[in-house]
Amino acid sequence: MAEEVKETREDFEAQLEESLNKASTNEDAVWNRLEQMKEDGDVLALTVGGVVNGGVIVYVEGIRGFIPASRLSLSYIEDLESYLLKDIEVQVIDVDQANNRLVLSARELLKEKEKKEREEKIANIKVGSVLTGTVESLQNYGAFVRLEDGLSGLVHVSQISQKRIKFPKDVLNVGDEVQVKVIGVKDGKISLSMKALEEDIQEEEEVKVEIPK
Repeated sequence: MAEEVKETREDFEAQLEESLNKASTNEDAVWNRLEQMKEDGDVLALTVGGVVNGGVIVYVEGIRGFIPASRLSLSYIEDLESYLLKDIEVQVIDVDQANNRLVLSARELLKEKEKKEREEKIANIKVGSVLTGTVESLQNYGAFVRLEDGLSGLVHVSQISQKRIKFPKDVLNVGDEVQVKVIGVKDGKISLSMKALEEDIQEEEEVKVEIPK
């Protein structure tokens, strides 16, 4: 009977060792896949499973991963708890099996998405369009005007008025609402003109004068 117990115990220990070895082998395989995901830049759809100091926790194939708060969004996050159980898309940026360290990031994907959205918006801006915007900053060389859809364009100092002005601040203030005409769209930059609108109005008036009553 004692021998039977011994055999059973030995069997159990052998099974346990086999199980542990198998688990270790499987874990190694997961870490190898994580390394490959990093190299390939794979996009992972994950659910935030926990919130800790400085970031959130997710799990990738059973491995605990960390997403720093600075890599969750393109802007400052007031409340990390708002991300709990939230589905997000991330990429692996650091894999360190020896230290059981897995770091992921959503920031690069968000930047790429923002860039594509901006390009699509700019593609819809047509040269010759007349738009209303708000002066958001003044530089010596011109004024930046905030347009709809979060886009901005530059009114060069030479395009502010038909009258010669030295600095934009001489005739404009931050916060002023202005009408501008799109005179160019190139390399993701929008060139605007207030002067062109003055010229358009002047031409219309000249045409009216020429037309006999």
